[in-house]
Amino acid sequence: MREEEKIFAGMLFAPGHPELRALKLKCHNLCTEYNQTFEHELERRQKLISQIFCEFGENGFIQGPMYIHYGCHTRIGKNFFANFNLTIQDDTWVEIGDHCSFGPNVTIVTPVHPMLPNERRALLDKDGVPKHMCYAKPVKIGNDCWFGANVVVCPGVTIGDNCVIGAGSVVTRDIPSNSFAAGNPCRVIREITEADSMIYKPEILGDNRIIE
Repeated sequence: MREEEKIFAGMLFAPGHPELRALKLKCHNLCTEYNQTFEHELERRQKLISQIFCEFGENGFIQGPMYIHYGCHTRIGKNFFANFNLTIQDDTWVEIGDHCSFGPNVTIVTPVHPMLPNERRALLDKDGVPKHMCYAKPVKIGNDCWFGANVVVCPGVTIGDNCVIGAGSVVTRDIPSNSFAAGNPCRVIREITEADSMIYKPEILGDNRIIE
């Protein structure tokens, strides 16, 4: 079994394997190039994004700089926005739905390392060769989610549709759809309902209107 296949099977893999190092190097170099572009260079940026990610929907925008580990393990839907310093450590699959917006410094991680220090240093592969190994758990984020600044999403988490995650939250467990959640560890504060509409905040809505 190839190292990348081990990742998707949820098994231990060697991140230093040449096959994986090549994938990461390609992505890291493309991210470095993206981070050196000017914001108005839309065509150049779009070309780089198409090379970085497995899928990236239409009308997406990443402010940059961004730091993506593999890229080819991340699928992002349409109308995506990410502010400064988006980090995705996508050793295994990361899926982000449509119409999601991320504040500055959002981090998504999938790898998990052994808890015992001796196992973290090295484990023996099938041939008895000591290697640094870890495993990974996929992350899935639904449609229409908004993450505040400095949100961290941990391995194996699923976040449902229409969620708001408060700034500075560390999401360690699944969050159901239509939830406002916050904290470290992140927990559901309450359900998001029609009562949250801007129509009930006329002092903020001003002379603007709700789209019906």
